[in-house]
Amino acid sequence: MSPTAALEIAVTSPTGAIAARDGGADRVELCVGLELGGLTPSQALVEMTHETGIPAHALVRCRPGGFVHTPDEVELMEREVRTVLRSGAAGVVVGALRADRTLDQDALRRFVDAARSVSATAEITLHRAIDHAADPVAAAGSLAALGFTRVLTSGGAPTAVAGATTISRMVEAAGPVQVMAGAGVTPADVRALLATGAAAVHLSAKRPAADSAHAGVPMGAGDDGSAHFVTDAEVVAAARRALDA
Repeated sequence: MSPTAALEIAVTSPTGAIAARDGGADRVELCVGLELGGLTPSQALVEMTHETGIPAHALVRCRPGGFVHTPDEVELMEREVRTVLRSGAAGVVVGALRADRTLDQDALRRFVDAARSVSATAEITLHRAIDHAADPVAAAGSLAALGFTRVLTSGGAPTAVAGATTISRMVEAAGPVQVMAGAGVTPADVRALLATGAAAVHLSAKRPAADSAHAGVPMGAGDDGSAHFVTDAEVVAAARRALDA
């Protein structure tokens, strides 16, 4: 069990970043469209979140859905990597797969090179595309050579707790690359996930917003009319206590 394990909270706003910061998070993953698995935040959102003082790692994902990307999508995300880092992000969260469910190393190298062209110290995380890889353990073992700082994973399972055994194997395979456990995590899961050897635990700590004016009025495909999510400061604090217990 790592004595220095970090707590990362996925947030979608500066307000969420403040709640995470005040609840004891070490950093945030910043995105929009959390209901869609997360998409790239805007330049202004990155700038305002940076002003809260907590390190923010910006998700760079140009669309919902799978992780096999066209050349135009790769170029777009390469540009987004540079934009979010120039806007104050402390790191980026990226990922891409080939059709055979191996890591798209060419795309990943482009993302890493784009990040390094802006900041030599930016942290680079591989997102949960790895959980869709044919062999997440082998994929984790290749990340150090590609220049990654860490990988976010559920061990290829629907939740991190269900994938704990695989996460332990990924920790062994990843070498210097940090493994961060995430997916369906609650404060009650934190200690079990740390027992895998994970260097960090990631959760969204979210609750539905009080948005009754929108309820029942869908705004498009994929919108069921329910409220958006906001960061729950009490869940963040509970996760912090579990981490420190």
